[in-house]
Amino acid sequence: MRKVEICGVDTTGLPRLTQKESEALMLRVKAGDKKAREEFIVGNLRLVLSLMKRFRIKNMGEEDVFQAGCIGLIKAIDNFDISVGVKFSTYAVPMVMGEMKRYLREGNSLRVSRSIRDTAYKVLKAREEIERRDEEATIEKIAKEIKATASEVVYALDAISDPVSLYEPVYNKAGDTLLLMDQLCDDKNTDERWTESIALHEAMEKLGEREKRILYLRYYEGKTQTEISDEVGISQAQVSRLEKNALHTLKLNIS
Repeated sequence: MRKVEICGVDTTGLPRLTQKESEALMLRVKAGDKKAREEFIVGNLRLVLSLMKRFRIKNMGEEDVFQAGCIGLIKAIDNFDISVGVKFSTYAVPMVMGEMKRYLREGNSLRVSRSIRDTAYKVLKAREEIERRDEEATIEKIAKEIKATASEVVYALDAISDPVSLYEPVYNKAGDTLLLMDQLCDDKNTDERWTESIALHEAMEKLGEREKRILYLRYYEGKTQTEISDEVGISQAQVSRLEKNALHTLKLNIS
């Protein structure tokens, strides 16, 4: 954002929370720690600021949109279920965006940048063309058709769409109401995946601390073997060997 201060908040001095810090704070929040809740809110204001960049907002409206985003952030914190197994930011983004869009829509001042609107127009045209060929218009096919990335397609469609409540009725007959949330299913948190997660956790416990750290840095933080070697203090060749042995051990213990 161009402004250094929004709603009395110095945006240049906002803290950054690591994933570990975020998880620890959230546990305290759910335990009723009010101080932790305040820290968690402040620690996630950067998320609100980053999402504001998706809209073209006039200078005078930035603070109002920021406040709307903060409302979405607080709702996300209050409703977040730590047992679901997803990152807080993954859960919070739709809620923060929803509050921003709701404010902009109700104020009749929603402005999506020209480039995003152009991309969205191309996406809709490409989808229509693909469906005309009796093909399934997947994100990947649309992206290939307009020579864009899949993330750009999703981003453009999200920018021009209105949020829909999970409690939106999709069927109502004789007092029997069916909500949108009743039609949703979670393919990622099935009993099978839950069992696999337990097996993986148990297998990880059989690894040494250094092997655990290498796998965490490699597959959770996405670091290269060279970056890990600098952080752990061993050669890249040793990192490669330890990673390979750790993966082999996990495979043996899970299968």
